[in-house]
Amino acid sequence: MNRHQKIHTGERPYECTECDQAFKTNGELNRHKKIHTGERPYECTECDKAFKTNGELNRHKKIHTGERPYECTECDQAFKTNGELNWHKKIHTGERTYECTECDKVFITQGDLKQHQRIHTGEKPYGCTECDKAFTTNRVLKQHQKIHTGERPYECTECDKAFKTNGDLNWHRKIHTGERTYECTECDKVFLTQGDLKRHQNIHTGEKPYGCTECDKAFTTNQVLKQHQRIHTGERPYECTECDKAFITNGDLLKHQKIHTGEKPYECTECKKAFRRKRNLKHHQQFHSGEKQYECTECEKAYITNGDLKRHQKIHTGEKPYKCTECDRGFITNGELKRHQKLHTGERPYECTECDKAFKTNGELKRHQKVHTDEKPNECTECDKAFKTNRELKQHQKIHTGERLYECTECDKLFITNQEMNRHQKIHTGERPYECTECDKAFKTNGELNRHKKIHTGERPYECTECDKAFKTNGELNRHKKIHTGEKPYGCTECDKAFTTNGVLKQHQKIHTGERPYECTECDKAFITNGYLLQHQKIHTGEKPYECTECNKAFRRKRNLKHHQQFHTGEKQYECTECEKAFITNGVLKRHQKIHTGEKPYKCTECDRGFITNGELKQHQKVHTGERPFNCTECDKAFSRKSRLMQHQKIHIEEKPYECTECDKAFRTIADLK
Repeated sequence: MNRHQKIHTGERPYECTECDQAFKTNGELNRHKKIHTGERPYECTECDKAFKTNGELNRHKKIHTGERPYECTECDQAFKTNGELNWHKKIHTGERTYECTECDKVFITQGDLKQHQRIHTGEKPYGCTECDKAFTTNRVLKQHQKIHTGERPYECTECDKAFKTNGDLNWHRKIHTGERTYECTECDKVFLTQGDLKRHQNIHTGEKPYGCTECDKAFTTNQVLKQHQRIHTGERPYECTECDKAFITNGDLLKHQKIHTGEKPYECTECKKAFRRKRNLKHHQQFHSGEKQYECTECEKAYITNGDLKRHQKIHTGEKPYKCTECDRGFITNGELKRHQKLHTGERPYECTECDKAFKTNGELKRHQKVHTDEKPNECTECDKAFKTNRELKQHQKIHTGERLYECTECDKLFITNQEMNRHQKIHTGERPYECTECDKAFKTNGELNRHKKIHTGERPYECTECDKAFKTNGELNRHKKIHTGEKPYGCTECDKAFTTNGVLKQHQKIHTGERPYECTECDKAFITNGYLLQHQKIHTGEKPYECTECNKAFRRKRNLKHHQQFHTGEKQYECTECEKAFITNGVLKRHQKIHTGEKPYKCTECDRGFITNGELKQHQKVHTGERPFNCTECDKAFSRKSRLMQHQKIHIEEKPYECTECDKAFRTIADLK
């Protein structure tokens, strides 16, 4: 009774000389002193553990014997000690006698109240000797110390897993038994623990009581808040022993370690694909079932995971909370920011074992490795095409559905992906942030820069198995292969023409629509593609960067140089199947073949004449308009075609570059030579 009365009086006459704590009885003080001395005189004969009191030892022994003599009369649960039983009974009675003076919370035991009050005081009296961490209770400290020792004394009899605490083991056993006793009243979900149920119910109520003091984010549990705060502090206490990486949570570390071990314990029963995490398996299985339970309230899109939905919603809000410290760019996710930062650092930690290439992300490496295996597991149900990644398949399927969700704010154009829209918007802003270190050129995307760099290095790693040609990118190789197969899957709805790529089809469709979005700032001309505009601008600048090594003639386009060099070599690889003629380029062959077919698709609106090429039509139209835009600087003559002007100018300079190999005569034009 005397000990009990001290609860009411608050008297604590027994003080510890090592710290400021005081106790009601001398026995409590003596037990407390053993924390400072480390004394544990009571040893377990079954294992190596030792305890401060005989009572603690006796309670521990029941772990080995499995003895639980104290049964609850309300339910089937049994307990090792009478104290545990009495504590449990209060769950049924609802008794909560200890109230916090700082807030309205009430607790079953005084110990629970004390632990809770440390949240208000910030007191953490139990410090770890291995690191600088401190904890509110000795129990949490002990659990933490097992991180350093690696101790997992509680083993599951069903599988080989071991756990740090008996509570973790009991929770794990329910996976084998299938026991789920806590049911949500809002939906049909059932949970292993009451804590899991409470956290789940916050989804329905929207309650997020744990707010971050550094930013506006709030969370459903204190644990998730603590993990989030490490983003602000930069704390990463869980280090990998195989590499230098460190992680915010132990769970993240365990998932990472499976990369080193190669462990993928979760296998899909539909396609045998294996995963490191159970959650990833669940998400994957929803691809097979087609289930998408998370719907966007702004548009009709639905997603497999809540995380995917949240990332999508930032498109509508425009929120980009992750800022790059090197430049001003913002990103929707931390993952996107990390990938971007590797542009500044140049880091490429993921190396291909087949070739010397290295990549910024593991995902990029995996996609690349399919180049070596030629694996394309993702098939389109609408056509026979197959793709290396599910993302490529989804983008392709939008061609069939016509879905275009991303709209440009500067013009009315719509795009299938956000990435395509971002690339397009750089046309309006003129932004070219990716600069070549070899020359002064700058590009809109990092991919364009990487392709350009291969001009300087001469690298062409993608070889055609049908002929000896090699290409800078896999995309160029795939487009080239269609020359051999004759495949042209992209058909024009306005005419009968078909094309090897969707990009070429889009350019062609602008002929029918009359759209010419790329305008020259020097003159009034407009062009179908940006490439045509750049070629045209070289007329104003006079730039001719491609020079022939045989005759020093220079050209504005590399393609024109190649065609010209074939005059020197005499190479004519494109043969007509109707006659024996051969041509330098495929374009010239196609024009020639229209002589045999009689096809003249380009009609003059002034008269009924038809022409084989659009160029011939334009030259003919100058007959009706009388236009002669090409003036001779030596005399007053003007010409409708530039080639005729050039022939005329040779009169003034007496140049005759075309020599006959049979005699000594020379001519101004190749036509005169022939």
